[in-house]
Amino acid sequence: MKIRQVQRCLLYYLGGNPVFAVRLWRPSNSSLIESELWRFNYLLPSNSVICRREFWSARVGNIFLEKRFLKEKLERIADMSESRFDGRVALVTGAGGGLGKAYALLLASRGAKVVVNDLGGSKSGEGGDSRPADLVVSEIQAAGGVAVPNYDSVEEGDKLVQTALDNFGRIDIVINNAGILRDKSLLKMAEADWDLVHRVHLRGAFKVTKAAWPHMKDNRYGRIIMTSSIAGLLGNYGQANYSAAKMGLVGLSNTLALEGAKLNIHCNVIVPMAASRLTQDVLPPDVFESLGPDFIAPVVAWLCHEECKDTGMIIESAGGWAGRYRMKRSYGKVLTNSETRKVSIEDVKDGWSEVIDMELSDYPESTQQSTMDTLNMIEKSMATFNETKTEDSSSPLDAVGYTSEPKSFSYSFKEVILYALGIGASTSKADNLKFLYENDENFSVLPTFGVIPALSGLESLITGQIPGLDFDLSMVLHGEQYIEILRPYAASGCLTQTFVIKDVLDKGSGMVLILEAESRDQYDQVVCRNQCTIFVRGKGGFNGPRASEHAVSVRSPPARQPDRSLAYTTSVDQAALYRLSADLNPLHIDPNFSAIGGFSKPILHGLCTYGIAARHVLETFCDNDPGMMRSVKARFSKPVYPGETVCTDMWLEDDIVIFRCTVKESGEECLSGGWVQLNKQKQKL
Repeated sequence: MKIRQVQRCLLYYLGGNPVFAVRLWRPSNSSLIESELWRFNYLLPSNSVICRREFWSARVGNIFLEKRFLKEKLERIADMSESRFDGRVALVTGAGGGLGKAYALLLASRGAKVVVNDLGGSKSGEGGDSRPADLVVSEIQAAGGVAVPNYDSVEEGDKLVQTALDNFGRIDIVINNAGILRDKSLLKMAEADWDLVHRVHLRGAFKVTKAAWPHMKDNRYGRIIMTSSIAGLLGNYGQANYSAAKMGLVGLSNTLALEGAKLNIHCNVIVPMAASRLTQDVLPPDVFESLGPDFIAPVVAWLCHEECKDTGMIIESAGGWAGRYRMKRSYGKVLTNSETRKVSIEDVKDGWSEVIDMELSDYPESTQQSTMDTLNMIEKSMATFNETKTEDSSSPLDAVGYTSEPKSFSYSFKEVILYALGIGASTSKADNLKFLYENDENFSVLPTFGVIPALSGLESLITGQIPGLDFDLSMVLHGEQYIEILRPYAASGCLTQTFVIKDVLDKGSGMVLILEAESRDQYDQVVCRNQCTIFVRGKGGFNGPRASEHAVSVRSPPARQPDRSLAYTTSVDQAALYRLSADLNPLHIDPNFSAIGGFSKPILHGLCTYGIAARHVLETFCDNDPGMMRSVKARFSKPVYPGETVCTDMWLEDDIVIFRCTVKESGEECLSGGWVQLNKQKQKL
């Protein structure tokens, strides 16, 4: 953000005890630009005593800053909505002094019951003494707070947590703060120096957190803090052991944030720069005196508060300032040679400047996003290869008639039952047992099970192997589905699938692929035939046909009230269950990935809704006899979110059941134009 026509700006910043007056200005020929994160190292007065008037300035580019310590300390204004921790139990490791002590005192002053853990050893991890923990507990109790000491090593995490349970009956907050230093350069570092630092920092945090986790899970609440360091994020000479352990804590926190998300267990990282015994020999004396732990404690306390909804964050804090770190990745470069389609050392050398160029960059927020972005980049390289071909050879129409290689799909009764559960079959209905129990005398496979093997081999659509096709998963929408069951499914067996691209249609804003897949048994007999209609966004305009004689049509419902209606309330875990049958697309399980697709949360698989609708028809008009159903067709209109109710309206027209599905909660139609061909009319009116 550029600030124009403003030469001077005075800001007052309250950061702990001091109040800073910050003046920003720029020369007339420069522009002040707002940065995401400003960091200033050691830009403090040589004699920073709050009661004295001191001055310092620094220059960052064309930005000048003045920072004045006021002569008198201003009184804090009491906040009537004080953030409290009443009823919460906190465990703070390494709380006998420095940051840990500041955390314990602040949490206790706001109503938390605190376990003050400290082994009482030296900063290099030697010896032990109960006095540091006892003194902090006494200070808390003298101020009217509640606290108990613990003197165990963090490697005995279960003992620390048990202290909280024995005294307070629960554990809500864990602040992994304990640490030691054994600084030496790599060649001088003994294995014992490496091991002990890792045991205290990384293994200790793991042991304490693991011991607390089941109790937090039972309470559906937890706040966990890992303590990293600038040395962990950026490295520091002579601290290989410490740096590796501190970066390890970042990875541990990232994973626990994912595992704890649904349990209301949050995990964040604090990167403190504070005066403590571990930093006393690292920071200049004047800087050390200016960076009190009290400036950082409120930041950590907020991350531990129930109103803080953030998890998976890396927060740096120092002297009343706080900022967030994010992992940044360059746009990169596809190094594959367009002629050889291989990568050589020379290819890497030639493209290296683009690999490391950070001018164009992004911030991956999850493993799934990072993986999908990388795959998309690889897929885009296929487009680069295709640019070397003539225009005629790159037309999507060249894909018409493509036949895939055969692909096998083996299944047992377990896959059959898993699919039935995924589309809502239940033992609460007596006639559903034959779909869920392999020893039932009438054990049967649901008719729409055949959509699962049909998906085998479709990944070749996005690999660049098919002439004229160049797109990635983010561009694909499943438009319509049709299945025709020609022979009864065996309870277990092996089916071989091939698919053919019957047509490619030009819809202007995109293209439509019409695929037909056949599934054959071991005797080479066709068991079922699927037609899948796929819409690819942004790939139209190639002067192709707009309609196809091969497409199986949808049908409109009659102009009367439905003959029958059924409803099924999906489970919040419906997508998590259905995806085990075939479609592992993270769109249906990962909130971060679904957000990229524009959805507020993961959506249910369209084919799951399709199976639910077919099951409703089977129950209503076929007495749950799979042999009565010959084919099913439907169009996917709107997504369904797990936990919503799917309502199926049905009309019987001779031997055809026409249906549509709506979402009860929103009233929107999720499946339209649906119909089922019955092998024999069986009317239940």
